[in-house]
Amino acid sequence: MGGLRKLTPATRSLAIAAVVVIALLGSAFAIGRGIAPTGESVTSSSTTTTPHPTDQPAPSETPSPDGDPASAEAHDGGTTATPEPTAVDESSSASPEPTASSDYYDEGTQRTTGTSTVALTFDDGPNPQYTPQILTSLREYGVTATFCVTGKNASAYPELIHAIVADGHTLCNHTWDHDIALGSRSPDEIRADLIRTSDAIHAAVPDAPIAYYRQPGGAWTYSIVSAAQELGLTPLHWTIDPRDWDAPGADPITTTVLDGVEPGSIVLLHDAGGPRQGTVDALNQILPELTARFPVAALPPSMN
Repeated sequence: MGGLRKLTPATRSLAIAAVVVIALLGSAFAIGRGIAPTGESVTSSSTTTTPHPTDQPAPSETPSPDGDPASAEAHDGGTTATPEPTAVDESSSASPEPTASSDYYDEGTQRTTGTSTVALTFDDGPNPQYTPQILTSLREYGVTATFCVTGKNASAYPELIHAIVADGHTLCNHTWDHDIALGSRSPDEIRADLIRTSDAIHAAVPDAPIAYYRQPGGAWTYSIVSAAQELGLTPLHWTIDPRDWDAPGADPITTTVLDGVEPGSIVLLHDAGGPRQGTVDALNQILPELTARFPVAALPPSMN
């Protein structure tokens, strides 16, 4: 400052102004470095201005439809405040049109008699050990039934097919050899099987009508239902299955049938395909009470 006093007033003023300008330029340079892009890491304060995608809820934090009470209620047919599904959602959830490869399709199958009459049906026969016993029991109570026979057994025991028809019972096609997977085969294979079976039955009883077809295991598909109908056969299901095919014994079979039967029931029983003495014995317990409660008769032998 001693040097400045030796300067003239005008010169001293210029010097002071120069110092001030230099100081201001230095400050501006320092500020510019702080705000200009340098390629250095962004400070933490800038991360709060624009959320990063990882700030969104993780998938595990979002409730799944099964765990969401509102979603579960909607799935069960309840009403919620959630938006209505779009047209795309509705079409994607709709049942597909049945095709030849459908896993299960039973539309058009008969499940009741359609009247107050109860129908007893016997599958997989005829069998030389059990079918004659069943025919005797039915004859004793004046009851007719429907026998769903396989072509293989019809061919092996034509005399039993004749005996079934002679007693006024109705015949039903049950595939050639109890082929549960028949419905998954080609239409030509299905038709060939059903025709072969009907031909074997008619070889024993040429004039007997065959009005029904029953798919083994109830494994219906669109192809099998269509083929049966095209051949003039009514696809025949059932109302009551006492699981006699699993040989549980006479008493469980009897209880299931008598507790579950109602007007129009079609009862599934078996006279072949395994040990069937339990079914024979159950039938002798079922018939007295069943015939006292309901009219019991075979399904109509002709649907024409």
